[in-house]
Amino acid sequence: MATDSFVKLNPISINRNRFDLRDFAGISPKSISSLCCISPRMISCNHFSRRTLISGENDNILFPKKKIPAFVRCQTSLGIGRNQKWWEKELQPNMKSVTSPEDLVGSLRNAGDKLVVVDFFSPSCGGCKALHPKICKIAEKNPEVEFLQVNYEDHRSLCQSLNVHVLPFFRFYRGSSGRVCSFSCTNATIKKFKEALEKHGREQCSIGETKGLEEKELVAMAANKDLSFDYKPKSNGNIQEQKEKDIFLPKSPTSNKQKEVERSDLLVSSA
Repeated sequence: MATDSFVKLNPISINRNRFDLRDFAGISPKSISSLCCISPRMISCNHFSRRTLISGENDNILFPKKKIPAFVRCQTSLGIGRNQKWWEKELQPNMKSVTSPEDLVGSLRNAGDKLVVVDFFSPSCGGCKALHPKICKIAEKNPEVEFLQVNYEDHRSLCQSLNVHVLPFFRFYRGSSGRVCSFSCTNATIKKFKEALEKHGREQCSIGETKGLEEKELVAMAANKDLSFDYKPKSNGNIQEQKEKDIFLPKSPTSNKQKEVERSDLLVSSA
């Protein structure tokens, strides 16, 4: 919701050739809030959006020749007090933030034969912050690769179930092969990330169902009480069926000829 406010400015601060947001450095938040009913805490000279407008009835108001006070019409918004977080900057269309364990599992399984890079980061991690712009540039150059961001602070239990304890950390998944590699990488060792992307990023068709997370990881996520994730293990049933087959499967009797051959081999070896 936009609100119009009129602020009295010194005409010297207005540039005739171009309009710069830095021209508003001398505006007091209180002077704006008293006119547009917005809290001074939500208004700062650094938070004016690029939609800030200057209008007047004639050129003398916008660019007066004489040093007379001028009125500037500023269009402010209630969302101007929110700063963009560093992990939200320079994101590409093939970059997505994971919202839940189900979102992570579904994104990996629905990727098909595409290469998926899972980026584990933390807002308080300096190495993650320094590496983020380079990862965004790599994502821009490789639109066929999907990048999933997992915020450690928001999904701490999920990361612990996946045994992720070092940041920044990356995992590469592809088709029926599942996880093809995983490693920790920093701004200084970005070469490791590029080499893994070149190795596993080539187009290929895999035979079989897309694997995604490993079975033991899915079981660990389901066993974690902090996660509302339901999963029924598949391997336990297969193991139980195999045990039942081994128990009830009759063994083939050994023939007399086979026993004689075994005895002769033992006599020769003892001699």
